[in-house]
Amino acid sequence: MQKLLLGLFFILPLFTYSQYNISGVVLDENSGEPVIGATVELQKTEKIAVTDLDGKFSFSGLPQAEYTLIISSLGYGTRTVKFSLPGEETFEILLSPTAIEIEEVIVSTPFHQLQSDNVMKVERATVEDLNRTGALNLSEGISKIAGVETITTGSGIGKPVIRGLSSNRVLVYTQGVRLENQQFGDEHGLGVSSSGVESVEVIKGPASLLYGSDALGGVLYLNPEKFAPVDSTQIDLAGNYYSNTLGYEANAGIKTSGENLKFLVRGNYAAHSDYETGNGNRVTNTRYDEWDLKTGLGFRTTGYSGDLRYNLNSSRTGIPEEIGIQSTSKDLQEPYQQVENHILSLDNTFFLNNATLDVKLGYSFNDRKEFEEEHEEELEEDHEGETEEEHAAHEEGEAALEMHLETLNYDVKYNFPRYGKFETIIGLQGMHQTNRNFGEEFLIPDATTTDFGILATSHYHLEKVDFQAGLRYDHRNIDSKAMGEIGSEDFRSSLERSFNSYNGAVGMKVDLTRQLSSRLNLATGFRAPNLAELTSRGSHHGTNRYEIGNPDLENEQNYQLDLALEYRNVHFEVFTNAFYNKVSNYIFLSPTGEIIDENAVFEYVQDDAELYGGEAGFHLHPHPLDWLHIESSYELVIGKKENGEYLPLIPAQSVLNTFRTEFKDNGWLNEAFALVSLKTVFDQNNPGNFETSTPGYSLLNAGVGNTFYWNSTALELRISGNNLLDKTYISHLSRLKPDGIANMGRNIIFSTRLRF
Repeated sequence: MQKLLLGLFFILPLFTYSQYNISGVVLDENSGEPVIGATVELQKTEKIAVTDLDGKFSFSGLPQAEYTLIISSLGYGTRTVKFSLPGEETFEILLSPTAIEIEEVIVSTPFHQLQSDNVMKVERATVEDLNRTGALNLSEGISKIAGVETITTGSGIGKPVIRGLSSNRVLVYTQGVRLENQQFGDEHGLGVSSSGVESVEVIKGPASLLYGSDALGGVLYLNPEKFAPVDSTQIDLAGNYYSNTLGYEANAGIKTSGENLKFLVRGNYAAHSDYETGNGNRVTNTRYDEWDLKTGLGFRTTGYSGDLRYNLNSSRTGIPEEIGIQSTSKDLQEPYQQVENHILSLDNTFFLNNATLDVKLGYSFNDRKEFEEEHEEELEEDHEGETEEEHAAHEEGEAALEMHLETLNYDVKYNFPRYGKFETIIGLQGMHQTNRNFGEEFLIPDATTTDFGILATSHYHLEKVDFQAGLRYDHRNIDSKAMGEIGSEDFRSSLERSFNSYNGAVGMKVDLTRQLSSRLNLATGFRAPNLAELTSRGSHHGTNRYEIGNPDLENEQNYQLDLALEYRNVHFEVFTNAFYNKVSNYIFLSPTGEIIDENAVFEYVQDDAELYGGEAGFHLHPHPLDWLHIESSYELVIGKKENGEYLPLIPAQSVLNTFRTEFKDNGWLNEAFALVSLKTVFDQNNPGNFETSTPGYSLLNAGVGNTFYWNSTALELRISGNNLLDKTYISHLSRLKPDGIANMGRNIIFSTRLRF
């Protein structure tokens, strides 16, 4: 397979293609006047044009293929136009005036539709919008999206939760490839910086049809920043200061593009002290720092488009255990974890006579180390008889645990030529992964994991109805080595297991009226048990548990029904989204009542479960007061096992109300905004086994910002604040909750950005 993909990469760009030119005009549907400055994007080629004073645009040097034009302009509804070459080469495009914000293309779904055209309901938010709310990091930012929450360990570690499902049940994609960074652990964070990420897309519900195992609960899809427009160079410098953690962040990027070659590079550094709770205590050892480097090289020519990306993320994060010494130091103290994550990806698109072949190749390397405190007696015993050099090395600090995870993956999709109203895609996806241990301790054994999946999906478009359906087959093989001394408590015998699953999805979107639309989706998903669940045996110091794996675990399999209704007009939008999710063989930890090494013993078991609930909300933007926005959203998740007991780590009901204003170009107000939001979290009185109830709370947040222009230079200034009333509270999804440690108190963020 790898030789085949390599051959495709080198051979296909050598083919010759006929070249075509297209042109068009964009007009106001009501007045017939030209729309000046409209953005016209030719999907997949990343060619972008802006309409001139006559509303005209053009593209040249296009190969024979099928294309989609995406036309957007402030104050107008976004339009898509599909066409084939050879064929129609001139276009008259009418845009309807509207106060609804510009729609973006959804990348995480296979047919790249606007959300209003998409059969699946996908939530999308730009990182810029999330940052305006004062998010400390990407994990905190995504919790602003309805139906998405975060399991936190202090301020430096966060894991996404989609409708009550988390950890390996939520698949994260970045740079177009799946993120593999030992994400099974409770004390393992997302491992991705928001630096160099343009937007976030969330598929809420089973997405195994598109992505295979681990997408049982949903997908978090991170879109990297785009290259600069053709024949331009852009430079920006940014900095943030965080009052609560006395933290700072510096960011710089440069990108330049020619007609065929594009390049960008971005670096980011952040450092934070221990965070302070609402009652004035600093939570010892919640300090952390992070380096992040992202770079990209794009190449466009007739018949081929390539995008090569690399990301290095290096972080050191303290593991909090109690509220102890009060300090504002940023120097790490044990225990802490040090993680390096390398991601290399190559995204290729080949244009093949009205069809396209998309080939994504990815390589990732995750190096995870944990440094633990040792008692004086243990140090003397462990290092007895060492040479001076060996003793000096140990004095500097040695990782108690070190794991290397290497992952190779591929994703190949062939987009058939459109046949009437039908669009069809077939694809192959796979992964080869190795895990190796190098420290004195190990959580999971050395192992090799191999995945293979094949899928087919079709989209059928009518004037008011869209259908989408697909099928998929997956095979996963896990082969682990025996580790430890036979007869010892931490001995792991070798294990070889194979898992198979068939999955499908069918959905329909109906435009009941011009303003009212509905979506109905039924999908299945699966998740093969991970190495920790199959093979664990020992104390996990980050979670204060002694965990015992179960080598006989079976696939988790689920069926979810999702119903969505949405009404939109010039003044407001209203939506409601309900779901029911039945999960067979749900895997969870259950206490045995035993104590080993001063830690409570938990074992992995399975039971059937169900989750249900949904989201609802509205967005008011009264015309002609287009600068005014009033938004409200509500989310509810209930999770139960078959015996009626509630599932753990289910977020409480919450309501988020936001009042915001935006001024795009109004005198000295350029890209100006102001917002006030109140998030109300209700009591969580349905705790899971070994959990306790959590009282509710309300958090007041606010932000204001403006951009000042001098010729081609822009200066952005922004101030935002979270928990402005300095509320002392504990989130139900905080891993520090069992120790009675509160979440972060008031945090004021000062931000500046200079663009050239």
